[in-house]
Amino acid sequence: MPDYQHHWKDGTPVHLPLGKIVCIGRNYAEHAKELNNPVPDEPLLFIKPATSAVHITRPLDFPRDKGEVHFETELAVLIGRPLTQASASEAEAAILGYGLALDLTLRDLQSNLKEKGQPWERAKAFDGACPLSPFVAAEKFAGGNIHFTLDIDGSRQQTGDTRDMLNPVIPLIAHISSQFTLLPGDVVLTGTPRGVGPLNSGQTLSLELEDLLFVETKVV
Repeated sequence: MPDYQHHWKDGTPVHLPLGKIVCIGRNYAEHAKELNNPVPDEPLLFIKPATSAVHITRPLDFPRDKGEVHFETELAVLIGRPLTQASASEAEAAILGYGLALDLTLRDLQSNLKEKGQPWERAKAFDGACPLSPFVAAEKFAGGNIHFTLDIDGSRQQTGDTRDMLNPVIPLIAHISSQFTLLPGDVVLTGTPRGVGPLNSGQTLSLELEDLLFVETKVV
């Protein structure tokens, strides 16, 4: 079993079990373009297992024998209530907190799988593939857009804003619940903006969510 546990920003545990991690691909048009991918007509969903989750502040470690590992910075949504066929208002009420995540991707392997028309999980679901930050209570975000950034070695690499999402957070969660049930402790990763790239040993990654959360991690 993974030793990951959801936590709040102040370090206190969130007393919910770690569930599945539901991800959306190509939710920013500019990111789809940078990888020469078509923009999907509906949310492109895949799942990372619980065993992929690690605390983001731990040194990043990943497979070194399967080609490049790319970072993808994403807004993470912690689900606090069961959701099945949820309305938008039910989806919004079920959001317990927001945080940040790195959707680590074995890019060479993913490209190979895509060429063969095969699922992506082998490139997305390895142990440690989902570093997660602590969460900030949803009520701290008083409506409007949510902004986040990633700096690598002090240089801005990614800038994300929910207003640029093809599928906004609330409708996205409602849509996911129409496909399969979301449970308390599940996490939804809402897609990455443009600027993804390979990770290299010794790099320092600094992630910021509005002015409410700042985390830093290093690549071993």
